Amino acid sequence: MLSRRAIFGCAPLVLFLSACSEAPKKAKEPEKPAEPVGAQYAFHQMFLTARTWAPDLLVMSMRDVPVSSVKPEGGKRAAWEVTVVSPSKGRARTYMYSVVEEGNIHKGVFGGSEEDYRGPRGQVVAWPVQAFKVDSTKAYDVAIEKSAEILKKNPDLPITFLLEQSSRHPFLTWRVIWGTSVAASGYSVFVNAATGEFVEKMR
Repeated sequence: MLSRRAIFGCAPLVLFLSACSEAPKKAKEPEKPAEPVGAQYAFHQMFLTARTWAPDLLVMSMRDVPVSSVKPEGGKRAAWEVTVVSPSKGRARTYMYSVVEEGNIHKGVFGGSEEDYRGPRGQVVAWPVQAFKVDSTKAYDVAIEKSAEILKKNPDLPITFLLEQSSRHPFLTWRVIWGTSVAASGYSVFVNAATGEFVEKMR
């Protein structure tokens, strides 16, 4: 039987050997660059937060938000903004989702201030969440397919997105806009946000 002195004498050696046998810790991998996302992914992130504000929420509109540090890819963007309304509260609220922090744009989901909601805003009406079935990526592909002439003449024009339902069409539509806004654009393509079908061009 080993003496107590022998046992204690071996203890430092056992500790040394066990320390040597531990696998070396892996260096922390560098964070991957932020990548743009489709509208449906961003919408889902915002909806999870927005429904805690108002379970009866409807959606008034959704649009992309320009971010200089992340390049757009097809129908994907770095930041998206959605305006939701609650008929029971008589209130509207805007939420934003971004993959990066930039200026006054916050990474993740960020809720804005509330304002009054009294029904349709001009020709635009609120729509149920279930009406949104076609992602911005599909809307982009359809719009590009119908816009060869415009792309040839204006290859560097930015493309922006607006999702809303208005009296112009009896269903929810994507409006794919050549330019930074509806007011600044001379050309856009409407795509059915439920079926993905081309609806019309507007000049």
